[in-house]
Amino acid sequence: MDKITRKTSFGQWFSPINLQLFEENVKTLKLDYYTKKLTTESFLKLLLFAQLQEIESLHALGDSLFDDKLQKEVNLDSISISQLSRRLNNMNPDLFQKLFLDLVAQIHVKTHPTKLIMPLKIIDSSTLPLNLTHHKWAKFRKTKAG
Repeated sequence: MDKITRKTSFGQWFSPINLQLFEENVKTLKLDYYTKKLTTESFLKLLLFAQLQEIESLHALGDSLFDDKLQKEVNLDSISISQLSRRLNNMNPDLFQKLFLDLVAQIHVKTHPTKLIMPLKIIDSSTLPLNLTHHKWAKFRKTKAG
């Protein structure tokens, strides 16, 4: 983790994650048990990179590792699509839930330190394609609704 500095934009995105909580959960859930190459830490960094760069497939994610800077950040020089797929299928969602809840708690502390309970509202800007004939209220283009 010491390779990720706050000076890089990637480091800025990764810095709010509580690394102590992360490492404890990895040990508790035994996520790196018998793992040689693709550790949970490297995988999380790859997932974060894929989200930020809007990478659409595991093939594209594997191809993105040709970048030397990314290799250095995630501590991998190459990875096969099958390894990524197996890791994704075997990843315990409890880790992500705990990290998410910790990040939400950090947001609450920074935005409303005096209020104990404040609802967090998540906004998704995804566009779902809809039939314009049946969903005229959702028009966003001449010929499309969404």
